[in-house]
Amino acid sequence: MTSSHTDCHYCLQSLRGRKYALRDENAYCVACYDSLYANPCEECKQPIECNSKDLAYKGRHWHERCFKCAKCSRSLVEKPFAAKDEVLLCTECYSDEYSSKCFHCQKTIMPGSRKMEFKGSSWHESCFVCQYCQQPLGTKPLITKDNENYCVPCFEKQFAHHCYSCKKVITSGGVTCHDQPWHKECFVCAGCKTQLYGQRFISKDEYPYCVDCFNKLYAKKCAACKKPITALGSAKYISFEERQWHGECFNCAKCSVPLVNQEFLTRQDDILCHDCGSA
Repeated sequence: MTSSHTDCHYCLQSLRGRKYALRDENAYCVACYDSLYANPCEECKQPIECNSKDLAYKGRHWHERCFKCAKCSRSLVEKPFAAKDEVLLCTECYSDEYSSKCFHCQKTIMPGSRKMEFKGSSWHESCFVCQYCQQPLGTKPLITKDNENYCVPCFEKQFAHHCYSCKKVITSGGVTCHDQPWHKECFVCAGCKTQLYGQRFISKDEYPYCVDCFNKLYAKKCAACKKPITALGSAKYISFEERQWHGECFNCAKCSVPLVNQEFLTRQDDILCHDCGSA
């Protein structure tokens, strides 16, 4: 530039009709200004003269012609770029060298774009969705199955067991009866509602009963002792004309001899051995 300043502040030579630069309100001829204040270029190490464009990034300076990608040499002037270990790279080269690959689509996650990270892997935000409903997961609670992510409602709808009693999801533990899942706290006697987890039970029509309730409600009574006949008692029982007996109760009504696997006779409601019945 030219102005009314008469002499260079450093070399004192006249500035009349010459270009000069101002610094701290002092005028310098171009040569003095460049030697005193020009920044060295990071690329070519030459000073960036006052008549050249000085591009700066984090305290470092480049000529406009030198501001380029360290890998492909394309100009970075007015273009997005990234730095790695103080080396400048265009976004394409940086992505090829350093960017994460999306776990879902396997494409590069470009610098500056939002990415989601989960269990050591990265996703594009648009790829990090529920496998079932395809809604973004973001920071919502999620469950992973077979390397696919699901929001909790979809996972429960697709995979979780529902309690046979209350129909709610069983998140952990549980009991299985007749291939039906139950919460432990829901697995109670259908008669008296006593919890049955870890206890003996008998099932009927897909519902569990404690032994006492089952005997009261369903077990047949022994014609001799009148006590219930259940699978939890004697394994052997006798049935005759719609009456049942414990094996150990099926005895002659007169002499009490055991009649299991023996011939017997009936007289009214009594069961008799052959000898007593023939007497």
